[in-house]
Amino acid sequence: MIFRKATNFDIAGVIELQSTYLLANIAEAERENGFVTTPFTIEQIEQAIAIDGLFIAEDENKIVAYAFAASWDYFSQWKIFPFMVRRLPSLEFTSETITTKNSFQYGPICIDENYRGSGLFQQLFELMRIEMNKQYPIGITFINKINKRSFEAHTKKLKIKVIDHFEFNENHYYGLAFLTSETVLE
Repeated sequence: MIFRKATNFDIAGVIELQSTYLLANIAEAERENGFVTTPFTIEQIEQAIAIDGLFIAEDENKIVAYAFAASWDYFSQWKIFPFMVRRLPSLEFTSETITTKNSFQYGPICIDENYRGSGLFQQLFELMRIEMNKQYPIGITFINKINKRSFEAHTKKLKIKVIDHFEFNENHYYGLAFLTSETVLE
């Protein structure tokens, strides 16, 4: 298993994995196993790669997981993120007010179901955390409240803390935060 920053050669594999687990593409019964809601275009993936904001796990030349992480500026192209940015000044984590300067947006993360429960999640997150720690002390993410698998994984396996609850577009979300200086590996 190889964990690394993505390159443009990985785009087709990222698109394939995204398509498999995109909420719009899966049956309701499969949603309990986790899903991603944000469809990234090839251009958006290229932008993320250009700013070192896409991390992947590769097994035998196949992309089996990815994690996005980037500035609020990058994510502002989706409507939910400007909404979240407006909420940041009212949020604190470890006694620090969260801003666009001291935090970044992490997610989505997507893992092939054949690799879930293998420790890959923590290892991919750790790569992202170490890289993002070079610029930001705080990572922020959000999880749709119907995505129980993702919530359990982030709060139990990674011990990420819930700092907010919000509603957007008739969906209900948890807002979560973590320190980039703290490892998730034991």
